[in-house]
Amino acid sequence: MLRRIVLVFLMAAAAFAAANANEAQAGGRRQYYGNWSYHPSNNYYYTRYYYRPTPTYPTYSYHYCIHYTSQPRYVYYYNPHARHYWGRFDTEGKDGEQYSLLKPEDRKENLEDIPESAFPKPSKMPQIPEGNDGTKSDDATIEPVKELPDTEAAPDDAPAGARRK
Repeated sequence: MLRRIVLVFLMAAAAFAAANANEAQAGGRRQYYGNWSYHPSNNYYYTRYYYRPTPTYPTYSYHYCIHYTSQPRYVYYYNPHARHYWGRFDTEGKDGEQYSLLKPEDRKENLEDIPESAFPKPSKMPQIPEGNDGTKSDDATIEPVKELPDTEAAPDDAPAGARRK
């Protein structure tokens, strides 16, 4: 019994340390991006986009940003909790007019199920997900074609068969 209690305590301490590491990396910011990783079987790079829905929200939530090598111009935003893509960032677009937010009815789990015509003309970044104060997402730091990471396996909740042909 004591062994089980110690194990539970150690697991809780590890989870707390991981949460504090994310907090330290964020430096008190409302949103930030993690490091890029590569998913070899689906041939894409991904990073987590961490955000707080409100300034006083106690923890960070996250979505994925996915950069397909077959479409180097775009970075797609994927919500792993709702299991759908919700927009894309155009790395070659005009500053301040680079984000296409999909209508709710056009959001799909597989990118190949979203027709090109569903992506509206790029405009300003949308508000932070689940936010209600109008604060916009900040993509000034997302440059996926620069310094892509070493190969790593994707986490379990990254999109599985999302390769666009």
